[in-house]
Amino acid sequence: MELHDRTRYTDKLLEYVTKGLIIALTGQRRVGKSCIIKLIINKLKDNPNNNIIYINKEKSDFDNIVSNVEFGEYVNSKLQEDKENFLFVDEVQNIKNFELTLRSLQADNECHIMITGSNAKMFSSELATYLSGRYIEFHIQSLSYQEFLDFHGLQNGEDSLLKYLDFGGLPQLSALNISNNELIYSYLQDVFNTIVLKDIVERREIRNVTVLNNLISFIANNIGKLISANSIAKSIRQTYPSASASGILNYMEYLCNAFIINRVNRYDIRGKQIFENNDKFYFEDLGLRNILTGHNHAKDIEKLIENAVYLHLKNLGYNVFVGQLYNSEIDFVAVKNSNPVYIQATYLLFSDETINREFGNLKMIKDNFPKYVVSMSPNFAKVSEEGIIHVHLLKFLEMKEL
Repeated sequence: MELHDRTRYTDKLLEYVTKGLIIALTGQRRVGKSCIIKLIINKLKDNPNNNIIYINKEKSDFDNIVSNVEFGEYVNSKLQEDKENFLFVDEVQNIKNFELTLRSLQADNECHIMITGSNAKMFSSELATYLSGRYIEFHIQSLSYQEFLDFHGLQNGEDSLLKYLDFGGLPQLSALNISNNELIYSYLQDVFNTIVLKDIVERREIRNVTVLNNLISFIANNIGKLISANSIAKSIRQTYPSASASGILNYMEYLCNAFIINRVNRYDIRGKQIFENNDKFYFEDLGLRNILTGHNHAKDIEKLIENAVYLHLKNLGYNVFVGQLYNSEIDFVAVKNSNPVYIQATYLLFSDETINREFGNLKMIKDNFPKYVVSMSPNFAKVSEEGIIHVHLLKFLEMKEL
């Protein structure tokens, strides 16, 4: 598979790789963390004075590295005193007590370290406990829309946009035939099954897999809706009476930790306060979300647009919230450097009622920060007297700053 350079990550990582901090790449399985490491390694290999040590715990070649003991022995056997040493470890959480070896290596300043992990809680809690202030985390997302076009060699346009909304942004898809829906859906199903099995069912020793699968499907079908553990439990209990709110909460945490879904809190625009109940959930990858719903674009297009807008805001580095203003809701409040941007997302502005709702909610916000309505309405170019900008989803996904 050809390695496409994801410069928005590699350029920044190359700046940090020799700064004395452990670099931790987090993200869902198959979003390209390993490829980014290989890209970094290829660039470092240009310097003959660099010694590269690479461990991939998803490869059977490294099955003998089970704990920090074997981990430390292996690394020490590969270090070269007369060279600049770089250590790269894929899926480091599969090595028991890995953090002990990392702390020792960093304390002795023996090598520059970059690691990847696919479980948020296990990964971050151990790093935070043993390596506080000594590491920096980079979250790797699936391909942005612009990267999707580049990886697949597609021209920007509505046909390509619909493919992105359907297939999502897993990098490996570029090695498949983009016209073969059956092949792509089969790959996405295999990835989804692997994430659920390895990162949730096996790791958490879950017995009631059916309830877990029903929970994931429920969230997939309720993108853009405020939901709570109680409401989900009530719905699932109609079929599975044993489902409890506390159990649902645990399962939701597991899904977030495996980077399948992202929790988005509500934000009181007037009081600048974050609420901690009745959140929204968005998928980390659109293709994996669609596997759960049967790729029903006619029914789901509004949800897909909203999820795509969320992912783009995260790609741009914003902290994202659901806005609450009086009794009205703003789809997204995106915050960077303490400055908010307000976004409404919808499919088509086909009626006065829809236009008044999407623009009207934004009009109630009495500040001068940017406000956008994002839709797929063709030839609709409205800027209200309050400066609210309408932008087509195609153009929005091209924007590098709001």
